[in-house]
Amino acid sequence: MNEAERERRLRELRPFVERARQMEGWTFEIEPAPLGPPPPWDYAARARALVAEARAVLDLGTGGGEVFADLLRGHAGLAVATEAWHVNAPVAQRRLGRLGAHVVQASSLALPFANGCFELVLDRHEELNPAEVARVLAPGGRVLTQQIHPDYHAELRELFPRMTDFGRHDVTYRRGFEAAGLQIVDVRQHERPVAYRHLGELVYELVAAPWTIPDFDVEADLDALLEAERRLGRAEGIVLSDRRYIIEALR
Repeated sequence: MNEAERERRLRELRPFVERARQMEGWTFEIEPAPLGPPPPWDYAARARALVAEARAVLDLGTGGGEVFADLLRGHAGLAVATEAWHVNAPVAQRRLGRLGAHVVQASSLALPFANGCFELVLDRHEELNPAEVARVLAPGGRVLTQQIHPDYHAELRELFPRMTDFGRHDVTYRRGFEAAGLQIVDVRQHERPVAYRHLGELVYELVAAPWTIPDFDVEADLDALLEAERRLGRAEGIVLSDRRYIIEALR
């Protein structure tokens, strides 16, 4: 590729980098188009039903509080959220504070709460420590977590060898809950293809979620991006696998 063509492609992609950098909270402006049916579960609906029955609820890694705020409509009990990222914590505080919820800037792996103080722990796409979750759950309490599977967008791994390996948490989380004495009441997985209609949409996600490919840089990684476009491009766009799973457990 000559320098003029390379610069042309970079000019196409840079606006997507800027849009990702301006993102506030945890609401993605751009998301890939699903090419298959949705998961056979509805995390929000199940979480809402559980919140309605719980007096004390904890949401791990709440982001900007977008999902948790919706779940709390009409909830009159104790609501607490954790968010470790200093950028999102104040965003969550503004949104959830209006609903009477508390936001604690803390890691989800070492929870700064007393034993058995929550009837429900929610976790949507945040890393967790099964033993810590079990510790803060009251007897009869539940945990509901939806996670992005370790094989999410696995097609990129050959092109980006430094892509983060999060380990087989689809296995270790379930085993960890069981080892902590929790009863698994639901565990399911789902996979479908999704399409990024333009290479810039994929760039947007990789910039907005920088832990996916550490030190991702559109200029330094342009060759790999163009190879992804070449190998994975279809009529629908750049097609990658989207795999998720859900676990619900009872103490």
